[in-house]
Amino acid sequence: MSTKVSDYVLQRLREWDVERVFAYAGDGINGLLAAWGRADNEPRFIQARHEEMAAFEAVGYAKFSGKIGVCAATSGPGAIHLLNGLYDAKLDHVPVVAIVGQTNRSAMGGSYQQEVDLLSLYKDVASEFCEMVTVPEQLPNVIDRAMRTAYAKRTVTAVIIPADVQELDYTPPTHAFKMVPSSLGMSSYAPVPASADIERAADVLNAGEKVAILIGQGARGARPEVEEAADVLGAGVAKALLGKDALPDDLPYVTGSIGLLGTRPSYELMQDCDTLLVIGSSFPYTQFLPELDQARAVQIDIDPFMVGLRYPFEVNLVGDASATLKALLPLLKRKKHGDWRKKIEKDAARWWEVMERRAAVDADPINPEYVVHALDALLPDDVMLAADSGSAANWYARHVRMRGRMRGSLSGTLATMGPGVPYVIGAKFAHPDRPAIAIVGDGAMQMNGMAELITAAKYWPEWQDPRLIVAVLNNQDLNQVTWEMRAMSGAPQFLPSQAIPDVPYADFARSIGLGGVRVEKPDQVEAAWRQALAADRPFVIDFRTDPAVPPIPPHATREQAEAVVSSIVKGDSDRGGMIKQGIKAKVQEFLPGRHGDDAPGTQEEK
Repeated sequence: MSTKVSDYVLQRLREWDVERVFAYAGDGINGLLAAWGRADNEPRFIQARHEEMAAFEAVGYAKFSGKIGVCAATSGPGAIHLLNGLYDAKLDHVPVVAIVGQTNRSAMGGSYQQEVDLLSLYKDVASEFCEMVTVPEQLPNVIDRAMRTAYAKRTVTAVIIPADVQELDYTPPTHAFKMVPSSLGMSSYAPVPASADIERAADVLNAGEKVAILIGQGARGARPEVEEAADVLGAGVAKALLGKDALPDDLPYVTGSIGLLGTRPSYELMQDCDTLLVIGSSFPYTQFLPELDQARAVQIDIDPFMVGLRYPFEVNLVGDASATLKALLPLLKRKKHGDWRKKIEKDAARWWEVMERRAAVDADPINPEYVVHALDALLPDDVMLAADSGSAANWYARHVRMRGRMRGSLSGTLATMGPGVPYVIGAKFAHPDRPAIAIVGDGAMQMNGMAELITAAKYWPEWQDPRLIVAVLNNQDLNQVTWEMRAMSGAPQFLPSQAIPDVPYADFARSIGLGGVRVEKPDQVEAAWRQALAADRPFVIDFRTDPAVPPIPPHATREQAEAVVSSIVKGDSDRGGMIKQGIKAKVQEFLPGRHGDDAPGTQEEK
């Protein structure tokens, strides 16, 4: 039997060590589906419920495995559905390859069914490499360049294959004019900046007295070097959300997350420092960094297009974080761990006490901060965590302390709703022997998560560790947007857009053979987590949480927070349409200063 183009595509993926392709069927890839049948399903076809979920699962797989994620979809609507997940990968710098079908070449330009100009559609999301295969001889070069470019630039690439081309006999490129042969593989590399630039960076860091370090996901492979740099410089370390798992939170000088979802010690670290070292992060919110004329700054990033973007850095070092720090460390002068370092450690310790007090505040029926805080102490040291976009991300950012081999991620830059459940499904295919937990809001669960539980139900029996836990923070409110409207616009809650139905999430999970429990009282929270962590199958916990618990940002003054309360009292209405006066006292329980987390500028007054 002759080798078809579709057969060769799968063969080339196997040669690139691709083990799984997250996908959904459609007639635009019928040739590939037939080839999968002939190839004994190698690489493995993982069937999502929707193409967007397939893309998210590929992103989750790539984030938690360090390997490339591959997804596939049919022409037209299938290719369109992939886009949100692909943009999530692009903006978070995750290597993902999309393989999509297209109508037959003979129909192109004829306004044919499901004909979409995919080259135009994908030219932004796959801007580094997007190619349509029109003759067999374009292979293997197109597959090889898609894989190599995705790996090298940590981005999205796309290969479009018309349905009729999939069915052609494969013929390789020949030794001839306008033929492009290709080869497999790409060696690993760790670029290091020039010695003169490293010396300049060392001079800046050595001159500082109050050094702050900000790390992102690019520092994940440089944990020992970051720890040594923090020790030598007497620095505190704040973490962008995508770098939350790059350094353990049980180190006393780690101040936790930074930004709108971050911690007060991270905010104050940046407000008070005179020197800043940023490693592997493109954290976008300049207002959370030092004043522009306050600190001398050095940046280390492997991507030359991502340096110098967020702050007036004095030295921009383009190189691998680990290799660059190894070259830099011998040039750094050890600083005494004096008042600066002691203050950082004191502030970080105090913050966790504040979090414990906030989690203990009564709410109706359950404080969502308590839900996540109670999980923190129970987390296995090898757990894989994902948080969905929304208020759930606040509690993940502030209450979960990374330690051991824990890994965690979310949609950092696109901040799209709905990747929490597919992320942990992708993570389970990357590490089927490790537990995984998704913390999601009820909006995200209704949008994407419920259907994707069916995917978990289909595949969990083959995972060595069957634990995949989905915690739904069920407050019947699109909560993050509600609070953004109050805080940023001074607008009351607009129920037609914000109120969502109460759904029996745990019942649904049980109906498809998974485990599940609904939790409506605080004293049931810890027992539910323990039950889920001991379960012999994926498990859904439906936590009935209070929508009135505000995700107040760490930099908010008490005056700003009081303004939010005023907007609630003036205009918010409850489910029955009455003014919700009682919310004022409840929200005030969480305002700055209530639990020792004093607003900026109030410490001396106190």
